[in-house]
Amino acid sequence: MAKKWMSKAFGNSHGQFKAKAEKAGESTAQFAKAHEHSRGKLGKQARLAEMGMHHGEKKRNWYGGK
Repeated sequence: MAKKWMSKAFGNSHGQFKAKAEKAGESTAQFAKAHEHSRGKLGKQARLAEMGMHHGEKKRNWYGGK
């Protein structure tokens, strides 16, 4: 089920979220934080970006390996 919303969030949108953040004069992390509760595609992209921004932490392997 999560795959469905994730594919809508970033399907065929290579670099669009970063471009939106740069146009607003913010980093992608700042832009994602500001728009995490937005509706539509922008909100989905922001929530997805927030999930992937865990600096300093070891990346989680979603497939069970180490």
